[in-house]
Amino acid sequence: MKNMALVAALSILLSPSVRSQISVIGELSQDREVRPGEKYDGVILVKNDTNEPQEVKVYQTDYSFHHSGTNNYAEAGSTPRSNAKWVAFSPSFLTVPPQSALAVNYSVTVPEDKGKKLTGTYWSMLMIEGVPKGSPESSASAKDKTQMGIMQTIRYGVQIATHIVGTGVRKLNFIDAPKIVTSADGKRKLQIDIENVGEIGMRPEVYVELFDEKGVSKGKFHGVQYRIYPGTSVRQSIDFTSVSSGTYKALVVLDAGGDDVFGAQYTLKF
Repeated sequence: MKNMALVAALSILLSPSVRSQISVIGELSQDREVRPGEKYDGVILVKNDTNEPQEVKVYQTDYSFHHSGTNNYAEAGSTPRSNAKWVAFSPSFLTVPPQSALAVNYSVTVPEDKGKKLTGTYWSMLMIEGVPKGSPESSASAKDKTQMGIMQTIRYGVQIATHIVGTGVRKLNFIDAPKIVTSADGKRKLQIDIENVGEIGMRPEVYVELFDEKGVSKGKFHGVQYRIYPGTSVRQSIDFTSVSSGTYKALVVLDAGGDDVFGAQYTLKF
């Protein structure tokens, strides 16, 4: 599961010959460090990759994910660390000319720190979704009476993350002891489930250093730098196929930068 970039396919009843072909230029995660009471602006560029106009709708959701692979797109502003109610954006519907790009502008107004203290990271999602011609939402639907059928359209989720400067606790946990699994393609992998039990979103570097029974290092094996928000979890699957069978000490390290390094040692046998 890669949560750094959300691209979801949606099946809808429309003509199979009609497809929306849009993309988002740049990063799908936009982060800013601010203080309570401050306001900041951002831009999302939406590109039309075709030779005819494409319609696009923009809307909000909350967003969380679990190491099992599940993702949750809750109602905007309904989760404890949502910043959706701080976000204003425009337009909510746009028609992008052929081979062109248009901007979706947004602003984030962080509340004054009164009563409830703002701490750590708050986030939500702006969904950028193509509107197929002939769909009920399309302005061309009245003119274009397409036949019904099955098709797919694409939506992009842009994560808007607000980090309150100088606040929050950074803490990552291993959910269970790492275990050796065999993937569908026959590769041996070390499965590590990690949760963020702190208050700040992080993208830790993850690696495992293996030592044989004589204490000799057999090298470092690197995972993927997944984004982990407070209350979410991810699964790392690190390829150990090239490692000979035996008993090893495994030092598992989660390096979030600076002094924020978390680690644990395990014995592995395979």
